[in-house]
Amino acid sequence: MPSVAMLLRQIRNVPRAEFNAVALSVVVSVVLLAIKFVAFYVTGSAVIFSDALESIVNVAASFFAAYSLFLAHQPADAKHPYGHGKIEFLSAGFEGGMILLAAFIITARAIQEMVKGPTVERVDLGLLLMAIAGLVNGAVGLYLIRAGRSRRSVTLVADGKHLLSDAVTSAGVIVALLLVKLTGNRWIDPIAAIVVALYIAALAIHLLRESAAGLMDQQDVSDEAMLRGVLDSHLAPDGKQPQICSYHKLRHRHSGRYHWVDFHIMVPASWDVKHGHEVASSIEYEIEKAIGEGNATAHVEPCVDNSCAVCGAPQAARDGLISSGN
Repeated sequence: MPSVAMLLRQIRNVPRAEFNAVALSVVVSVVLLAIKFVAFYVTGSAVIFSDALESIVNVAASFFAAYSLFLAHQPADAKHPYGHGKIEFLSAGFEGGMILLAAFIITARAIQEMVKGPTVERVDLGLLLMAIAGLVNGAVGLYLIRAGRSRRSVTLVADGKHLLSDAVTSAGVIVALLLVKLTGNRWIDPIAAIVVALYIAALAIHLLRESAAGLMDQQDVSDEAMLRGVLDSHLAPDGKQPQICSYHKLRHRHSGRYHWVDFHIMVPASWDVKHGHEVASSIEYEIEKAIGEGNATAHVEPCVDNSCAVCGAPQAARDGLISSGN
């Protein structure tokens, strides 16, 4: 068991801006959960119940997001040489799974209301409470998304999108309650709950897909274009210094906000190890500056292309390298 002092030292690894954002998410989620269940208690509305149930997911997801953010900022160690960033993708997947479960429960509750006949009371108070919840959720959701994008945090962005979707859900609930109040048709209530369930199920599937893509190291198209742009800018004969003959085997992946990049560069065979290392380090540093938080690793290989504009390696050298299997 880690000591309190150790935990405090580890918490200090989390930047203050991110700590404040996730703490705000936890507090707001708990408060709004209470408000929505009060609204459900006084109205008996199925559509308010659907929103309240999603708030349970918000609370669980916010606590898990806080833990994920704390763990993601822990430094790499012997057992986790690539760090702990993947937990952020797991956090997004957990949130997506919880939302999908809530969608199923909401649908079941709405169908139950339809079978026994819907009942909605004290609509005015329900409208007031849901309006407060929706406004707060929307404001906090936008704040988390902006904080997450500025810090490149998958966890904060996912949590912010969830809260923002909850605000949209609350807006739908308010519209449904207004229609019940204006028309007196209580059947609008369970039908609106099913619509809410379909909306949050679509959101859940989107989060699950993003989580799976991150966990399976799906190549990021924008990262690919940026990395190739950097490497292409060093290609001879027109590229900037240091020039390289060519490159291949470019691979990259995300570990939460942290990027890992590796690639092979071809350089003149006449270069010594020191020169090749200096060129590789220079390009690695340029890539690391471009990607933000990350690590780039270059593997240096001798060029064996007779027509290379940089070195024009002799055919004999080329044949020797090919016969050796390199």
